[in-house]
Amino acid sequence: MFQFTALPPLSLYVHVPWCVRKCPYCDFNSHEMREELPEADYIDALLADLEQDLPSVWGRPVVSVFIGGGTPSLLSAEALDRLLSGLRARLMLPPDAEVTLEANPGTVEQARFTEYRAAGVNRLSIGVQSFSDESLERIGRIHGRREAIRAAESAHAAGFDNFNLDLMFALPGQSLAQSEQNVRTAIDLEPTHISHYQLTLEPNTLFAHRPPSLPDEDTAWEMQTACQDILAAHGYTQYEVSAYARAGRRCRHNLNYWRFGDYLGIGAGAHAKISDAQHQTITRTSKVRHPRDYLQRASGSERVDTERRLGRGDAAFEFMLNALRLREGFESELFAAHTGLPIRTVETPLQEAERRGWIEWNLTHIRPTDEGQRLLNDLLGLFLPEGER
Repeated sequence: MFQFTALPPLSLYVHVPWCVRKCPYCDFNSHEMREELPEADYIDALLADLEQDLPSVWGRPVVSVFIGGGTPSLLSAEALDRLLSGLRARLMLPPDAEVTLEANPGTVEQARFTEYRAAGVNRLSIGVQSFSDESLERIGRIHGRREAIRAAESAHAAGFDNFNLDLMFALPGQSLAQSEQNVRTAIDLEPTHISHYQLTLEPNTLFAHRPPSLPDEDTAWEMQTACQDILAAHGYTQYEVSAYARAGRRCRHNLNYWRFGDYLGIGAGAHAKISDAQHQTITRTSKVRHPRDYLQRASGSERVDTERRLGRGDAAFEFMLNALRLREGFESELFAAHTGLPIRTVETPLQEAERRGWIEWNLTHIRPTDEGQRLLNDLLGLFLPEGER
């Protein structure tokens, strides 16, 4: 079915499913912490889960680790150190591998950041979302402006020279000026990376059932473009739809996703995508979602909740779904390298996208135009497998 001559880079995602409180816009697999965090048992479960997955990736180095959630900064430094030590003992993890930990203001302090860094975390992603107390209250966050600023200052003080701030725009009641000030405050804190994305109402969230009043589409677009200009003027280059970085500080882990690389996923509800050169397959899996079930099943086959092998059309579409988010696009040969398919597999939709002015395409490179990125959903729809368009 596929023709892999080599395998894509491999990353590892680790999911920590607990939060202090579930945010009303959040559709991630997160659960409010109603009792003491069973961190020792959960680390045991993560490592047992990983051991079951190892045969599928024998001999492959891991280029990045991302510990997300939920709120991973609820873990003690001791638990995180045991987790990272266990990963190093089981995986080919190079000394320079990017190791990111998500943290929320209000659940961290400088001493803990220092300990996380000593354990081997070399990149933080801090879920600020806004520097407005009013906006933070409206979107259900447990921290305020002061805690958000203190978290970034603590990252610097702990010696992190690489960290991301997450920001949202088009928040309930937010004006254009407020969205711009939000970005300016973030820039003043000198992160190396800023994720700037629009609040959307996802199914099965509290906001989906009780929608707040949000800025209209034209205002949201005005916010996005104005903030893009501010970020660019201060040296933050947009390299993906919602990602901006200083030179040399693009997120390696997310780049591997966007280039259709492989990744293991351990933890409650974690997803994985693994290519197999021997059997010429691409397989997606997910683990059981509820932390209680995961803790009981992590050492056996019942930890896997879903498993499916991608067909040619699925693989081609998923590659485009990710790679066309990148401002620079991708080298044509990357398509064959990471899907095991020739580029002619998507030649017809590429021609149509070029005709509509949504991509620029030559013998070696494919990239979305500004119009293509603005109409990204329409562009991606051209690559859907037949029968799904």
